[in-house]
Amino acid sequence: MDGYYTVLLLLFGLALSSGVWWAWKMLSEVPVEDRSYLDRPPLGFRLTWPLISLFAYYTAGLLSDGYQHTTQMRLQRAGRDYMVSPAQFFAAKLVSACLGASFAATALGMMQEPAWIYTFVAGVVGFYYPEIWLKETTSNREHHVFRALPFYLDIITLAVESGTNLTNGINQAVQKAPDGPLREELSRFLREVRAGKARSDALRDMADRVNSSSLTAVASGMIQAEKTGASLGPVLRAQADQLRSTRFLKAEKLAMEAPVKLLGPLIMFIFPTTFLVLGFVILSKALAEGVITWEPLVWAFNHPGPVF
Repeated sequence: MDGYYTVLLLLFGLALSSGVWWAWKMLSEVPVEDRSYLDRPPLGFRLTWPLISLFAYYTAGLLSDGYQHTTQMRLQRAGRDYMVSPAQFFAAKLVSACLGASFAATALGMMQEPAWIYTFVAGVVGFYYPEIWLKETTSNREHHVFRALPFYLDIITLAVESGTNLTNGINQAVQKAPDGPLREELSRFLREVRAGKARSDALRDMADRVNSSSLTAVASGMIQAEKTGASLGPVLRAQADQLRSTRFLKAEKLAMEAPVKLLGPLIMFIFPTTFLVLGFVILSKALAEGVITWEPLVWAFNHPGPVF
């Protein structure tokens, strides 16, 4: 028997060594990415970056050109195109699926309830979690752009009406305004203009990246005013006033929708709790005054079922 266990241990050690060597060989073949000109990825990506790089290197050739183009556009709208590539984003989905399935399998194993269906569901949820994160990031970015745009337009209007041109006005807005998604996009616009791109093309590209109707309207107004030779000051001031009116109407609409949205939680959670507290007080008072006695309740508890 000792020789049998020795052979098993040797086979296990050989398999473990082969697995470690194979994993090291795969990791060593992944080229080191030069991220000196790229932004820092989010925290979840940084924690699992070796696995993401490994999956991205070996699965990049499996992605179609259409999927990569669509994912690149979505990353641009979320402001994450200089953080992760489409292949790295798909690799993050695979890593998230593996981590979700592993966590579910470990938790179920500790509870001694091996259920593969829950592990599979956890893997599917983990696979789609980066999609949910990207969608939420895009929505928050569009919201911040919509809220900050009137303030930026005010600064640009003051600069233009004081005698400077549009590019210098946007530069003043970038220097004076707080940090945010719109400031990042305007800074990118200035870099493209300084690199030699036409101002109208840079404005169109910025509007396409953000994919916000308000910013698209502002960019179109700037381009049209520049083409026709109209004064930019009144145009920008009118657009800022219109955006403030739109923001006020949107806030008013959300305020009117709030009671309707609160109706569901009110019925499902607040009303039952309130009735339970009131019923307990009424029942306690009735028992204390002798209106209701314990005997029927005890008999009903000891004899469950319908009574005919």
